[in-house]
Amino acid sequence: MSILQLRKTPLFLIGLFTLIGFLFGGTAGTTQASSAQLNGTSAVVGTQQDSNVATNDTAAAVTTVYLAGDSTVQTYRSSQQPQAGWGQMIGNYFDDGVVFSNHAIGGRSSRSFIEQGRLDTILNQIQPGDYLMIQFGHNDADTKPERYTPVNDYRNYLKQYIDGARSKGANPILVTPVSRRDYDANGQFKTSFPTYVQAMKEVAVETNTPLLDLSARSVALYNQIGIEGTKSIFLYAAAGIYPYFPNGVADNTHFQELGAVRIAGLVADGIRDLQLPLSTHVLPQ
Repeated sequence: MSILQLRKTPLFLIGLFTLIGFLFGGTAGTTQASSAQLNGTSAVVGTQQDSNVATNDTAAAVTTVYLAGDSTVQTYRSSQQPQAGWGQMIGNYFDDGVVFSNHAIGGRSSRSFIEQGRLDTILNQIQPGDYLMIQFGHNDADTKPERYTPVNDYRNYLKQYIDGARSKGANPILVTPVSRRDYDANGQFKTSFPTYVQAMKEVAVETNTPLLDLSARSVALYNQIGIEGTKSIFLYAAAGIYPYFPNGVADNTHFQELGAVRIAGLVADGIRDLQLPLSTHVLPQ
C-alpha cells in the first residue's frame, strides 16, 4: 500500500493492517524509517530517499531538510513499535530531490536542544539551499527545570535557529507545535501551548520566516475524526500486543505509526501551501 493510498484508507482498517503486520513479522500499511535517530545523531529517513545517498554525485544533487524538534518528531527504533514521530514518515511524501536528516530527540526544548550542542551539529552540516524545520513547544511549556523555557526566552531561542540557518545560506521554516489529544467539555479539541504557538507566529512575522501552522492543522484533523478516532492517531494500545508496551499504553501526546503518517501528511500539505522551492518536491495526492 502506498503512502498516499494509506491516507485515504479508513482509520480502523489501517489500525488492523498495522496489527496484522506486527503479528506476522512486519509492519503493514506504514513505512518504517530507513535508519534510527535516538541520541541526537543524524538520520536520513524514508525509504524513498535511500537511493539519494548511494553516491556522492547523487547526494550533491538533492536538497537536505534538517529537522530540529522533540519526541513528536523524532525517529524511533523498530523495537519501540507502534510509537513513531512525524519526522520518521515525512520523507515518504516527497520526491527523490529531497532527503530528511532528523535530529529531533525526546525531552528537548528550544533551549536544551541548543545547550546540548544539537543545533551546532546541524549548522556544521547544513549547506546553502538546504532547509531547517523547527518545532518546539511541548517541553518548553514543561515544568521540569531542565526543559522549561519562558515564552520570552523561547522567542529568542527560535531566533537563534533562524539566524543560524541563514548564516549558512539555508532556509528556516518555523513549525508550530503539534497539538495534544486535549478537548473541552463540548468535545472540541483545543490548541495546546497557546502562548508558545502565538509567540512562534510573532517571531515568524518579526523575522520574515515561513511558518507552517501544524498546531491549527492538527486540531482541525482531530475535530474531523472525533474523540474516539484520535485514539488511532495517538499512542493507544491494549496490553499484550506490543512487547515494548506489555501493559498497554494510553498516551495523549505521542503518536503511533498511523498518527505519524497522518501528521506527516499535514506537514507535507503545509509545505506545499507555503509555495517555497521545496514545495515543488511534495508528491501529488
